[in-house]
Amino acid sequence: MAADHPSTPPAGPVMAVSAPENRPAELVLVGQIGTESLRELEQRLDAPSLREATEWFVDMSGVTRFDLACAYALLRAATLRPKPATLTIHGARRAVQRMLRHAGLDAVAVIEE
Repeated sequence: MAADHPSTPPAGPVMAVSAPENRPAELVLVGQIGTESLRELEQRLDAPSLREATEWFVDMSGVTRFDLACAYALLRAATLRPKPATLTIHGARRAVQRMLRHAGLDAVAVIEE
């Protein structure tokens, strides 16, 4: 049985949350993030490190597709809380940026190239 090659891309989307000390909470998204991964995204967005943080850094440089339902989930998670989080979205491709803007995230987030 052959071992997996280390450079083989993951089979599905990758979503990771971390909260480095004295820095914004980080959400890293990679791959195609669509309705099939909405539940997992919502669970990640409900992580205590994000719920408690007032500032989020979202790395979307590895996202190849981002569904409108997922964009709305990100918007809800950032704004429907006692004190809305300050959002910085980094590295989103143009098509992903369009989806984020369509959901209204540009009104509550800084979307960096």
